Amino acid sequence: MTISTLNTHKPSETRNASTWLSIDFDLVEYHDAWALQEKLIMARRAGILQNDLILFLEHTPVFTLGRRGGRECVLVSDAFLEKAGIPIIQVERGGNITYHGPGQLVAYPIVDLQSARIKVVDFVSALEDVMLQTVKTWGIAAERNDANRGIWVGPKKMGSIGIAVRRGISFHGLALNVHTDLRPFSWIQPCGLQDVGMTSMQIESAQTLSMQQVRAILKKQFEVVFGIKFTLQTPTDLNAILEHAALKDSV
Repeated sequence: MTISTLNTHKPSETRNASTWLSIDFDLVEYHDAWALQEKLIMARRAGILQNDLILFLEHTPVFTLGRRGGRECVLVSDAFLEKAGIPIIQVERGGNITYHGPGQLVAYPIVDLQSARIKVVDFVSALEDVMLQTVKTWGIAAERNDANRGIWVGPKKMGSIGIAVRRGISFHGLALNVHTDLRPFSWIQPCGLQDVGMTSMQIESAQTLSMQQVRAILKKQFEVVFGIKFTLQTPTDLNAILEHAALKDSV
């Protein structure tokens, strides 16, 4: 599936659209979300989890390093970060250092790209489209930037993308600054780029934004861009699937 296919479905075609699961969490520790993704990849690969899915959540404050590293891009001391209570975690996603925290909407798609015949580069472009169309709802004219994947408003970055693919299944994903406290970004060189500023939807729209409303629009844009339909599942439903998978493995 190419990016042009992802963006050209018609409303009448949604009756035949793939069904993805949508699971909402509130504030989640990064390690917990990371461990959950690992379990979901295994369940999806084993066929126990029949549908692709997306986790929607916010993180407690954390800096993460991608495959390109970024520890050298930290501009403050370890003592400063320890006092601030913000850990640094190395992960396997693409990209460099970034910050996650409350007020930032994170989406982790667990998608079998191989079965869907979606190229990784097209998948990343589609994730950018999802964010671009979401912020457009609030009149924000964001765009792509050749310097770094994600979405930008002028020289400032608003949304980031960093994915990983394991045996054809994607994990990690996108992070959109809704009403995030941007100060921690000033303690690093975001994405490993010098003289890069960060911004948020709230700053650029000059409006007080509801995270619930932004989540709803982001989900709608996932449906539009990928030509899919969401069915809502709770974290409890998801745990039941994973517990069933663990029980099956133990037999």
